[in-house]
Amino acid sequence: MNTEQTLLCLATALLCGLLMSRLAKVVRLPAVTAYLVTGLLLGPFFIGRLGVMGLGFPTLEIVDSLKIISQVALGFIAFAIGNEFRLSQLKVMGKQAVTVGILQAVITTIFVDFALVVLHFIMPDIISVSSAITLGAIGAATAPAATLMVVKQYKADGPLTRLLLMVVALDDAVGLVLFSASFGIANALESGAVSVVSVVVEPVLEIVLSVILGTIAGFILNWLEVYFHSRSKRMSLSISFVLFTVGVSMMEFDVGAVHISFSLLLVCMMMGTVFCNICETSEELMGRVDRWTSPVSILFFILSGGELDLRILANPVVLLIGIIYIIFRSAGKYCGAYISCKMTKCSKEITNHLGITLFPQAGVALGMALTAANLSDGAVIRNVVLFSVLIYELVGPTLTKISLTKAGEIKPESTSARTLNKEK
Repeated sequence: MNTEQTLLCLATALLCGLLMSRLAKVVRLPAVTAYLVTGLLLGPFFIGRLGVMGLGFPTLEIVDSLKIISQVALGFIAFAIGNEFRLSQLKVMGKQAVTVGILQAVITTIFVDFALVVLHFIMPDIISVSSAITLGAIGAATAPAATLMVVKQYKADGPLTRLLLMVVALDDAVGLVLFSASFGIANALESGAVSVVSVVVEPVLEIVLSVILGTIAGFILNWLEVYFHSRSKRMSLSISFVLFTVGVSMMEFDVGAVHISFSLLLVCMMMGTVFCNICETSEELMGRVDRWTSPVSILFFILSGGELDLRILANPVVLLIGIIYIIFRSAGKYCGAYISCKMTKCSKEITNHLGITLFPQAGVALGMALTAANLSDGAVIRNVVLFSVLIYELVGPTLTKISLTKAGEIKPESTSARTLNKEK
């Protein structure tokens, strides 16, 4: 598409997403579900197939060409999640968040590994052991974007919400370690050689360098803020720093035999964490940045819906593995969260409902699946993850809303914002 067609396409997608969110409100569905459905309908398997200029996405390649929007949106989402790691909250819930974040991810990996390895021994032609353990590690990953969108839309607040946001933020680091270890073992099973560099050195370096980069960016952002007194200029500075860290975190290079890369989510989250703890006006600034980036976030979910490949539904092997993957991943998330919450003496509401809020899965898992493409049946891994993302993205936000509502952290939808303003 040329520039004019791209702008028309994005404008139409944004408008359709907003209109669809009004329909979703009528049936009490989260807006994020409406955006994902909008992207699916505008995608190459429905309206996009018509080939009308500026209406929909004709091919998956066109959706992929717009991934810069998704990367920027993820950067702002991670920056906003960093605001949840204020020292005052870490003193209260920090130990619980770390324990739950690690244990639920490990237990989920064990659940999925067990199920798929058993499937391998029953039907060895369908899935290899290397692919089974790789999918187990991918199962640990969650989707912070969908979770944060639900929390913001319904203004959810309380112990469960605060712990949830901390856990999904930590999940990226934990998932990276689990995936690197499992993928290294999978490669060893296929090649007969174990690479310490890829299994241990590279994932540890990625986490450490991402934390360092985010920390430095947070301090520099705070240092520069004092030179600007206008709210609009300070907001612009914050936005420019998020864009800068997104760009830097997408860089990859080799130092000798070691491949160096960064985690976009970790870098931006760490920058937000440092900034919110040392800047007195950070909360007000982050609120302004969040309002400014709202259209970008909406487009992120619409594009996420548009890249869902429905062709995988025609493959019975993918459906079988995908269904087993979804069942055992969901069981692992729920049981892992339940066990770890019991261990850390969380309240009954958190223990019963946290696991379900961790079901959503999207971009991080797809990135891991792309990395695993060089395995002998890497295509199976990618298609299974695509199938699970299709299900989790459409159902996950609604389940998160239900769980937060049952925990009493989302108020009933009774009065609109306009009505409240009139009363004031």
